[in-house]
Amino acid sequence: MSERKEIKIDKAELDRQKEIMLRLKENNSMEYQKNGKHKRYFVITLGCQQNVSDSEKIMGMLDEMGYEKTEEREEADVVVINTCCVRENAELKLFGNIGAFKQLKIDNPGLLLCVCGCMMEQEHAVATIKKKYKHVDLVFGTHNLYRFPELIERSMNEKYTLIDIMNTEGFIVEDIPVRREDKFKAWVTIMYGCNNFCSYCIVPHVRGRERSRLPEDIVSEIKQLAADGCKEITLLGQNVNSYGKDLKLEMDFADLIKIVNEIEGVERIRFMTSHPKDISDKLIQTMSECKKVCEQLHLPFQAGSNKVLKAMNRKYTKEEYLEKIEKVKRVLPGVALSTDVIVGFPGETDEDFEETLDVISKVEFDQSFMFIYSKRSGTPAAEMENQINEEQKHRNFERLKKLQADVSKKVNDDYLNRIVEVLVEGPSKNDASKFTGRSRTGKVVNFSGQGELIGQLVNVRITEVFSWFLNGEMEA
Repeated sequence: MSERKEIKIDKAELDRQKEIMLRLKENNSMEYQKNGKHKRYFVITLGCQQNVSDSEKIMGMLDEMGYEKTEEREEADVVVINTCCVRENAELKLFGNIGAFKQLKIDNPGLLLCVCGCMMEQEHAVATIKKKYKHVDLVFGTHNLYRFPELIERSMNEKYTLIDIMNTEGFIVEDIPVRREDKFKAWVTIMYGCNNFCSYCIVPHVRGRERSRLPEDIVSEIKQLAADGCKEITLLGQNVNSYGKDLKLEMDFADLIKIVNEIEGVERIRFMTSHPKDISDKLIQTMSECKKVCEQLHLPFQAGSNKVLKAMNRKYTKEEYLEKIEKVKRVLPGVALSTDVIVGFPGETDEDFEETLDVISKVEFDQSFMFIYSKRSGTPAAEMENQINEEQKHRNFERLKKLQADVSKKVNDDYLNRIVEVLVEGPSKNDASKFTGRSRTGKVVNFSGQGELIGQLVNVRITEVFSWFLNGEMEA
């Protein structure tokens, strides 16, 4: 067995949570027998893929408690808002959502309103809820997610808001029930936390330091997913390239990928997110050797100016980033590249921003996730001088969007008349007569087809190309 440096949660504590889930399930079953109505839950997820993964666990526990999922908030007996604190608009969304539930609480006094996630690890956010949003029943953070059953049960008997935030660097808790909405694709978290402390980022403060799951636990989860029909696995972490550094065994992320590549039933492997300073030659080579690893890499560069990168504490230069990209393209011909970009970081001049545009043009990313810098309380960047005015931020942001749209269209033009493998996800949102799915390079592909194709891998010939999606016809 592998070992981890930190102490595990005591098994008796996890057994206690399971007992509470069973007790609540029995209570909900008796309620149903009395009035013929199932208790229901509604979950709102704000933020990144890690939050999506956490919400899947919250829903899994609620399922085990005997609640049923609803898509209508008015029908819910339990509402959970899973928060993000990476950007300011997420905070605005949170308080808007909380406010919207005040009338529902008046109409249904038995409704339990729960707020959890990253933002609840920040004292100012919890203080705001405590002072201004007294209709919230339960507040908890990222480190005590496993105690959700206990907290739900306690909040049922509390007159005031129950606040339970753990002051810890975090730990790994296995065997939490999970509800996955997609049968054929799954996020699998391989590690939690971050050690990088980028000057704009709050994640290390709210998610704790890096903790890797044991490889046998990851493999066990993926094998079960494959047995259940899952075909595509996305390995998830704040910085997957750091996987294994805290484990007492000789294993890194590339080694883990090799193991997952051998699991029967898995057809595709993706991962995110990679930090440019940590991506190794070994990992790049492993991607080329493992046939199930998709030809796609998300590698955030954030800014093109070395001055700004240094102020961000990113620990690489523009030149080093471009050198790694060239290596990736050389070893992985045809790889699709995506990135994150921050516009308007403190002190960024027009000349600095031109360096960012230069990186976009030289790399020719398939897609960029672009964000306007916003202050995050508790980060060094929030205290920096030379904060950029909003007009300049938005002006540059529009320039960046225009350039990336042009680059994406240019990249996609090469797909015309090509045949690509598509994992079918369901009907197209824009045209119910068509199916939609993603290629191995992550392209959204819409196509005509007949029969029950959801979850299948099909070949599609591309007939039309656009900046953000492709259209095609399924090959016989």
